[in-house]
Amino acid sequence: MLLGTLEAGGTKMVMGIADESMKMLRTFSCPTRSPEETMKDVLGFFENEKIDAMGIATFGPVDLNLSSPTYGSLTNTPKLAWRDFALYKTIRDALSVPCAIDTDVNAAVLAEVSFGAAQGLKNCLYLTVGTGIGGGLMCEGSLVHGMIHPEWGHIPLNRSEDDPLTRGVCPYHAVCAEGLASGPSMQTRWAMPASDLPEDHRAWDLEAFYLAQICLTALLTVSTERIILGGGVMHHTALFPMIRTHLNHMLGGYLMHERIKDLDSLVVPADLYPNSGLIGGALLALDKLSGN
Repeated sequence: MLLGTLEAGGTKMVMGIADESMKMLRTFSCPTRSPEETMKDVLGFFENEKIDAMGIATFGPVDLNLSSPTYGSLTNTPKLAWRDFALYKTIRDALSVPCAIDTDVNAAVLAEVSFGAAQGLKNCLYLTVGTGIGGGLMCEGSLVHGMIHPEWGHIPLNRSEDDPLTRGVCPYHAVCAEGLASGPSMQTRWAMPASDLPEDHRAWDLEAFYLAQICLTALLTVSTERIILGGGVMHHTALFPMIRTHLNHMLGGYLMHERIKDLDSLVVPADLYPNSGLIGGALLALDKLSGN
């Protein structure tokens, strides 16, 4: 059995061929340009592959309403050329195999629950912190979609009085998570990319303060059992103890559970990054073949 998988990102597209054990047999990536240019590369990769099913893990927002005539189409993404692009239909029609689509972060949480940092759990949140911020949520063993799909990157945060950025970089909201804690917000605030910031720069404590607020929201609203943090910004592993310290202070001793006493195992790095989304796409394809 061969499974096709695509992690469709705003910066690049990553394609892969996996077997049923989720071993990646072949991978290829290309930069995300216009839909016409990009899909030529994507479909070209799969053209001569005899895949049995295809899984698509995509950036969003994306229409995931199965009864919608625009199911699987991107909606009001800030990548203007991709707005209303029928990603699912384009791939399904070109490859003529069973296809499944979900958000890249839902695919990532599916992978981490199946093979990574959340094995054995039914409730888990995967947050990616990079060019944008997004979250994939599993509750009681099921991926959460809801009316559209959760937008963890756009929940409002309390802006720190010490933040030199008076307004977040999100064009929609002044103080949302993506606007204050994404990679572009850090670059705008400090006039350099996060990867160039010194280890002892105060940027990291401020970033931890904002990420801890997102974790707090998750614990208080969906009562998740584990929060997994991936994405480019989280390469700075010193963020994790800082996030836990801020989170512990924000909790104020309110939640009583064994997991709260061990924040080291509650807020953790992704085991499968940077392949979480790609593996998740293959799992979506496998589920489609299984009739789920």
